Amino acid sequence: MSTTADRLARLVTPVADDLGVTVYDIEDSSGTLRVLLDRPDGIDVDTLADASRRISRAMDEDGSFASAAVLEVSSPGLERKLRTAAHFLGAVGEQVKIKLAPGVADRRIDGVVAAADDRTVTVATPDGGPGRTLLLADITSAHTVYVWETTPKPGTKRTVPASNRSGDARPRSDSDPQPAEPADPAETEATA
Repeated sequence: MSTTADRLARLVTPVADDLGVTVYDIEDSSGTLRVLLDRPDGIDVDTLADASRRISRAMDEDGSFASAAVLEVSSPGLERKLRTAAHFLGAVGEQVKIKLAPGVADRRIDGVVAAADDRTVTVATPDGGPGRTLLLADITSAHTVYVWETTPKPGTKRTVPASNRSGDARPRSDSDPQPAEPADPAETEATA
């Protein structure tokens, strides 16, 4: 017997092919049927709305879906869930957060997906270590992490931390000369 997600996939695939998008994922969660669509250059709202109308019509014509089911059609977003081997293959080179099953050492992993196959994913850690190869079966949750660039707003001055107000905007290191201590106000008044 097929699951609701499998039956929905049979209806979604022709719609996605017709619109030139890929089916990233289909989830059946507590009465909500979630369809995630994508395309290499991103997907726009109009395409998602069109897909939603077409999928809803196909579900009505099929007649095997509960009328109380809620259809949600969207993109996977910037920070997308990683559930399948194909998801991890598509995330090679991306920053990720992974949580492993209880009993597995170091349950939380942050890093960059270095490689993936149908059973494992290798994550390079930020500390430059050798990386860690994980069994997909040991992963309880994973998602990509979008790294926001910090750029100042146009027309605003860049703020410099209080510890670095000597005029240059680069962080200080221990080898940099330290700025002179400000004079004691009491001494300044006594000599004046």
